Amino acid sequence: MKFPEIVTSPFARVRVALFAIALGLSAGAAPVSAEDNPYGLIDPGVISVGTMGDAKPYAFTTADGNFTGFDIELFLNVAERMGFKKEQVVFTGQEFSALMPSVANSRFDVAAAAIGTTAKRKETVDFSDGYLAGYLTVLTSDAGITDVAGLKGKRLGVVQGTLQEIYAQKNFTSADLVKFPDNNSAVSALNNGTVDAHFLDYEAAKDYSARYPVLKVAINIPSFDAPAGFVVRKGNDALREALNKGLHAAMQDGTWKKLHEKWFPGTPMPEAYLPKQ
Repeated sequence: MKFPEIVTSPFARVRVALFAIALGLSAGAAPVSAEDNPYGLIDPGVISVGTMGDAKPYAFTTADGNFTGFDIELFLNVAERMGFKKEQVVFTGQEFSALMPSVANSRFDVAAAAIGTTAKRKETVDFSDGYLAGYLTVLTSDAGITDVAGLKGKRLGVVQGTLQEIYAQKNFTSADLVKFPDNNSAVSALNNGTVDAHFLDYEAAKDYSARYPVLKVAINIPSFDAPAGFVVRKGNDALREALNKGLHAAMQDGTWKKLHEKWFPGTPMPEAYLPKQ
């Protein structure tokens, strides 16, 4: 490596020294202490959250580009209990299949999008306690699909990486599964006849059936063995425990119940998530 000539001007030497100090500070800056970053966040002053923009009523974007939905409002409430203001929580939309890898690789601190807790997923990420349980639903315009047997030989849409995909691979072996990145693209394919049915969450199916009257909810399958939880990086116990504390408080003071009634009107609520008498 060829080095530049030695600088002899006093003013030049000062400039070089200041530049060297700046380099040293940037290269060898001390890491943020645990006291200043108790939750192990990527940025101590901000919680970065990966979510989805089309998973209504859980997480979706409004016409002005802001995120809303049950998971969004619940997370903001929990974050506030942890001491974070609304503007200190940054939501970013992604395809579902990328959410958990993004948390595992420290792109996001948390993922929140009605993500079901499974043993397989817990191999790479950790979950908060569960805050939502629901139904898996088949949406279709095919009058011949009224039960699982009716799916035989049919092209069934699933969103890649979801509980629906996992369940369908195991239980709908006679159907031809077609994977999509999100519900919107799957329902578009359903409407244009590319697939015969789409397997998704009950609440999302209810919303799509309201938007497209030709589509009907054909099959509902209870799913209480993999409740949705907030996803955190493996081993980040401080953040996971803080989220759990906030969740339990939101359930106990009735906040969870109010949000559930707002976003899922008429849908049953598990006793475990309701205030204790």
